[in-house]
Amino acid sequence: MTDWAGRCSGARYSRPGCRASPAGCRASRCRLMTSGDRMTGLGDAFAHYGRIFKTLHLLQFIDSEAYRRMIGVQLNIGEGCHALGRRIFFGRLGELRHGYRDGMEDQLGALGMALNSVVWWNSLYMDAAVKELEAGGVTVSKYIRSRLSPLMHEHINFHGRFPIVRSHGDGSLRALRDPNAAEQ
Repeated sequence: MTDWAGRCSGARYSRPGCRASPAGCRASRCRLMTSGDRMTGLGDAFAHYGRIFKTLHLLQFIDSEAYRRMIGVQLNIGEGCHALGRRIFFGRLGELRHGYRDGMEDQLGALGMALNSVVWWNSLYMDAAVKELEAGGVTVSKYIRSRLSPLMHEHINFHGRFPIVRSHGDGSLRALRDPNAAEQ
């Protein structure tokens, strides 16, 4: 049986009373789709529409090289985001091994905040690096820019404690490392 409650959650509210109680509105919509454990005519029509859409998607995936590349790029972005999240959440190998506990959403919220912070930080410094390269006379093409990802994390040390120092307020970043300089 299809979980219509999960699928209906993003739909717009159609009744005046739905603004006050979105959960009640979703439940009433889901009752229109199912009767007990059987699909109604409307629910069956939506299921058939979903199958048609899935078939069109598969045919386009088989037929179009550009569509396959677009899907691959989207998958790579998602996988990169999950890899960074696992790397940040290194305790217990990046897995939640227990059932729900009080405060778990705080832990996951902190993980999301840390992941967003890393992406933001990488974006700032990647932009600064591209600007510095262009100031030095190197042209960075749009193709190369489209391949840059702020999800890279090999340069980040995730172990230990790090002081959070308030910036000086002038908006400046630390100087970028010179790749030709000797390692210290």
